[in-house]
Amino acid sequence: MLSKEELERYARHILLRDVGGPGQQKLKRTRVLVVGAGGLGSPLLAYLAAAGVGTLGIVDDDSVALSNLQRQIIHDSEAVGLLKVESAAASLARINPHVTVQPHAIRLDEVNGKALLQSYDIVVDGTDNFDTRYLTAELCEEARKPLITGAVGMFDGSITTLKPYETGPEGHLNPRYRDLFPQRPAPGTIPACSEAGILGALTGVIGSMMALEVIKEIVGLGEGLVGRLILYDARASRFETIRYRRRKD
Repeated sequence: MLSKEELERYARHILLRDVGGPGQQKLKRTRVLVVGAGGLGSPLLAYLAAAGVGTLGIVDDDSVALSNLQRQIIHDSEAVGLLKVESAAASLARINPHVTVQPHAIRLDEVNGKALLQSYDIVVDGTDNFDTRYLTAELCEEARKPLITGAVGMFDGSITTLKPYETGPEGHLNPRYRDLFPQRPAPGTIPACSEAGILGALTGVIGSMMALEVIKEIVGLGEGLVGRLILYDARASRFETIRYRRRKD
């Protein structure tokens, strides 16, 4: 049940006909695992905590660096040198003390990932490397967990939702991450943000959209992004949607 303080805190959600008290209670009961507490993870975690998601797990083995602060808004100057999961947990406690935060200061791998996913209902991937993205997608498919995944470049971003263990309206299995990106890019072909740079506020746009998709999944609101990839071009202020299907094995 929601306490009196929670009813006041989430009043603007509860007023929404498509969310209401039942939707807010679903948010409180749900456990979400966020992989990456950086540029995308920062706004994502902040909005999920503010929305009242009951338990937030955070996977990240990195520490806060001064160069992170231009975009990783969940961390501040005093957090430089701390583990990102510790800094993020402290920030989320200030945003909403009703949310339980479970920090996991590890790098996700096949062994710890399988065990970790069992404790969560939804997974969100905001990492900046393809090895972790492919691994997270494979682990979620095996564990039958919904995955919201996003990525950003210098001036562009993308987001989609994956449920490859379910069938779509036409009776076919939903697409996998490899149906969208069949092969990992060759090393060095896509420069990291430390090499090419990145527009800081861009991560806020995509990270906030990822949080919105998580909330929609939990509440059962609207249409999700299964089989659809949203592309955002910050320089042109333009959104595009690409539909994709499961490839034949």
